[in-house]
Amino acid sequence: MMDLIVFSVGNNRYSLNIENIQRIIQAEALTAIPNANKVIDGMMNYEGRVIKVLNFRKLIGLPAYDKELVELFTRLKIDHQDWMNKLEYSIENGSVFTKSVNPYKCELGIWLNNFNSYDDEVSKILKSLITNQRYLYTFSSDLLELCKSDKQNAVELMKKDLHDVYNRMINDLDSFIDNLETVANSLQKLLIYEYNNIRFAIKVDSIEDIVQIDENKIMESDNSINELELYGISDINGVLVNIIKSITIQSKEGNYGNQL
Repeated sequence: MMDLIVFSVGNNRYSLNIENIQRIIQAEALTAIPNANKVIDGMMNYEGRVIKVLNFRKLIGLPAYDKELVELFTRLKIDHQDWMNKLEYSIENGSVFTKSVNPYKCELGIWLNNFNSYDDEVSKILKSLITNQRYLYTFSSDLLELCKSDKQNAVELMKKDLHDVYNRMINDLDSFIDNLETVANSLQKLLIYEYNNIRFAIKVDSIEDIVQIDENKIMESDNSINELELYGISDINGVLVNIIKSITIQSKEGNYGNQL
């Protein structure tokens, strides 16, 4: 039997032998390394030792996590502009508004409800964004209800107050987008890996599970790339997971990956 820690990178699932993982910590700001291998984000101090940080996204050819977040939040901003346009039309014309007015059920609300940041500036923006997003939805719900009995007053309140709340939320969203590199670090995790006194950190998107599998049930796979060797793949709770055998990264000092 093999004990594994399963992690996600984009839509991909990988796993490492848990006996080689010392600890899981939050991603943090790093010190750059001149002329380092392109898959290395930098170096950090861990328990009094300087270790390198391998970006698993770069290793398998995925775009940086903060770039994906930019795409996500840019889309969410466009979605809210469309939401606001439809809300205005419904109030002005007394028509049925078909979109949600529950701040906890929209995609942005769900995402924000599951996010925390260690960065004080991001936390400040986050607090303001959540406050304005929730107030926007609550106020909109009140206006839609008022529109049933007093359409003129609902329209006036929408033009006078609702737009201000909406603009504050969009400004907060823009500030959040401007800080997505820090946001990405707040979300990603570092696996502190050590084998035969070789230690480095592996940056991943999230930790999914800790599982035990039968090695005889690992299926062969041809997904290995130059730096990443796999035992194969295994179906774990209905999801295909790549089982990593070794990671070997070239540096000026030589390889600093080894058998996992």
